[in-house]
Amino acid sequence: MTPPLALLLLVLGPAVVGVVLALAGTTAGPRGRAVADRAAFPVAVATAAAALGLAALVAAGRPSAQAPFLAGAPLGLGVDGLSAVVVPAVAAVVLLVLVFAWADVREGRARFAGLMLLFTAAVSLTATATTLPALLLAWEVMGAASYALVGFWWREDRRVSAGTTAFVTTRAGDLGLYVALAGAVGGGLLGGGSSTGMGLALADLAALPPGWRDVVAAGVLVAALGKAAQLPFSWWLSRAMEGPSPVSALLHSAAMVAMGGYLLLRVEPLLAATGWAATAAAWVGALTAVALGVVALAQRDLKQLLAASTSAQLGFVVLAAGVGAVTGGTAQLVAHAAVKALLFLVAGAWLTALGTKQLAGLRGAAGIWPVVGGAAAMGALALAGVPPFALWTTKDAVLHVALETSPALYAVGLLGAALSAAYAGKVLVVVFRRAKGGEEVEDVVEHWDGEEQGTREVPRLAQAPLVVLAVAALGLAVLGLPPEVRLLAGVLGQDPAAAGAGAVELVVSGVVAVAALAAVVVLVRAERLPEPAWARAWLGLGAATDAVVRWVLALAERAARADDALGRGAVGLARGVVGTAGAAGSADDRLDAGVRGLAGRADGLAGVATRADDGVDRTVHGVAAGTKRLGGLARRAQTGQLHDYYAQLVVVLGAAAVGLVLYVSLR
Repeated sequence: MTPPLALLLLVLGPAVVGVVLALAGTTAGPRGRAVADRAAFPVAVATAAAALGLAALVAAGRPSAQAPFLAGAPLGLGVDGLSAVVVPAVAAVVLLVLVFAWADVREGRARFAGLMLLFTAAVSLTATATTLPALLLAWEVMGAASYALVGFWWREDRRVSAGTTAFVTTRAGDLGLYVALAGAVGGGLLGGGSSTGMGLALADLAALPPGWRDVVAAGVLVAALGKAAQLPFSWWLSRAMEGPSPVSALLHSAAMVAMGGYLLLRVEPLLAATGWAATAAAWVGALTAVALGVVALAQRDLKQLLAASTSAQLGFVVLAAGVGAVTGGTAQLVAHAAVKALLFLVAGAWLTALGTKQLAGLRGAAGIWPVVGGAAAMGALALAGVPPFALWTTKDAVLHVALETSPALYAVGLLGAALSAAYAGKVLVVVFRRAKGGEEVEDVVEHWDGEEQGTREVPRLAQAPLVVLAVAALGLAVLGLPPEVRLLAGVLGQDPAAAGAGAVELVVSGVVAVAALAAVVVLVRAERLPEPAWARAWLGLGAATDAVVRWVLALAERAARADDALGRGAVGLARGVVGTAGAAGSADDRLDAGVRGLAGRADGLAGVATRADDGVDRTVHGVAAGTKRLGGLARRAQTGQLHDYYAQLVVVLGAAAVGLVLYVSLR
């Protein structure tokens, strides 16, 4: 198989299979849906495994492909160093999440598996897009699929509402991508075009004229921050927790949220070319790491804690794009994908088994199923940045460049790293601390089945992905250590000498992480860990975001009513026009009938006139003929002989005499 064909199949394969499964699980009859549900996960897992193989193939071959779309605006796909690292990581996480979902999802399996594959195809398209039209297409499908997945249990209003909030919030940020597209078109046209027609290749954006370049950078930055759930867009990630656990695991690890950070790494030259955009990205990322770290520390719901930590951890990726640490940002993106997928699947396993995700109900949960508990421990230690786990080295690869750029940025980033250790430590203490008995046990058990009916088991099929991801949470630490970090820099086309943190920085961050972890252990055991309400409420972002969402929905409802009224008016007008046309047609038919009647009468009169004319003609011709004959007879009497004249005279006189006698006798 040629690499370009493999690239197309990487995107189209999951998309086609996903659409077929989703339709079969939605539109088929009861028997058809039952068959589709039974086949859904075997087919989906096989498709995901094939996609992983294709991802490895395209990563090695680095193919590209382009299809015409609009004049000067092609749909371009390609694999470079960055996508060669990210695409296989995404495919691997998708495969593991689908294996877990095979054991976890119990209803609507065909629809669920289909939507997950369609979502995966959109993510793969996003990661390989080389032009703005292709990126925008992928961005739109990814957003729509995420809405369907978050609101998968559509019979429950709160879940649909959560999906709507997530969709509307990210869509608000997505408008920036349309602004970027318009700016790229304007700049490309005025700047004389580019190799792709109008400057729409992502690699060409940094070369746009300064004014247009700023517009494009602003649009891309807003769109990426919205998808990555950075300030002020972070609240939608909290609402997205209403979706199924496998959705959270994919959405928050290697898929939509990660793609926001990925996009900024992709356009890092554009951010650097503007100057201000790079600085803005760096500070938004650093502040999000701190602010959402505080939010995560205050949460009492495990999935809410992990959601806030996703925003915080992606803050390091955004910071990396702002300071030019593409190597460190890529390492952080990949390592975070494995760690966060692991922790969300652990949370999902406990939710299914115990019926709760409240920390109060998960006390001692790590000891119930040792494999799940061990995986949770490795994931939490990696999230904390404790040596020798993954996020310890990858965070430092970012902070190393931040220190060279701005000591203030480094200090804020280091504080964010300490908070990572704090909220990860909170999880560790809770899930490993057993209830002593009596009231404590009753208090824990009281929370079980509080959110759904627990099964009291974690199937082996669901445990298998946890083991793989736990190994990755440890092994991916090499991405931030020499010589692997320099090798990664070479793959990405970055300067190997500038990649990775020094020994002193690694020691400092490791000590900070361990100290923060130990402090939290002490505070949690003493029940003195602060959990301020303003932090538990996500900094008040929920009220502001929900108000905007309500306003947007109200505006949409009014627009829909106006459209309906306009539609009814148009239909009424159309009916009036049709009625008028019908009346006019009837009048025309009657006029035609009258005209045809008059024409018939006129034809009759014309026939009479013709016949009268013919009679007159015959009479005239008869008179003429008689006159002619009389004339002939008269000419015959004109012989010139005298006796003929006398004979004629005798006849005339005789006739006169007879007439006279008759006249006298009648009197």
